[in-house]
Amino acid sequence: MQPQAICWQVYENASELSANASQTIIEFAEKAIADRGRFSVVLAGGTTPREVYLQLKTAKTDWSKWHIYFGDERCLLPQHADRNSLMARQAWLNHVALPRVNIHEIPAELGPERGALAYCQVLDGIGDFDLVLLGFGEDGHTASLFPDHPWEVQGAAAIPVFGAPKPPPERISLSASRLSAARRIIFLVTGAGKRPAVEQWQKGARLPAAAILPTVGTAVEVFIDRAAQAE
Repeated sequence: MQPQAICWQVYENASELSANASQTIIEFAEKAIADRGRFSVVLAGGTTPREVYLQLKTAKTDWSKWHIYFGDERCLLPQHADRNSLMARQAWLNHVALPRVNIHEIPAELGPERGALAYCQVLDGIGDFDLVLLGFGEDGHTASLFPDHPWEVQGAAAIPVFGAPKPPPERISLSASRLSAARRIIFLVTGAGKRPAVEQWQKGARLPAAAILPTVGTAVEVFIDRAAQAE
């Protein structure tokens, strides 16, 4: 696996991290809108991203220029409490003037294979994302790419996931290569429980997070709090 260039940005706590992450996202969105007339961002699920989304709902920006995609989704009904898309809506998207047609949810309720194929069609013709936001699990997983599971399936942008070690077992995830196709990639990592996996990541272990390699040649950015930072 190709070595991954990483820029580590360490914050005192999760609150400081969330505040800086939300500000970074808004500033980058404004630049993308000024340069290209739109801003495409891939959202992550999880507790840490949710705290960032809660802050984004008060941001001042031209929401009509934002296009929202998702890095992964659980194969549950759209209104299930564990859906990543529902969390993002409740924390942020329902509170801003973002056109419904600009929110591109993964139709995971169709099941892993049908839903992945449908999302591949949504992403067909979409170039590099402006920003990809990713979480990081205690086992080193990111999106729904898990250790000892496929991270690519015949070059598909979105792949079905079966037998995930975290419930629910059936999911859909963007592939490592599609997540890598971005102008900027930011991992959000908080909590002492992540520290052992962060140590493995820094030592070059073969983790899903280490397979995210920006196609534009820039470094991956990791926003991490001191609790999760390896000694």
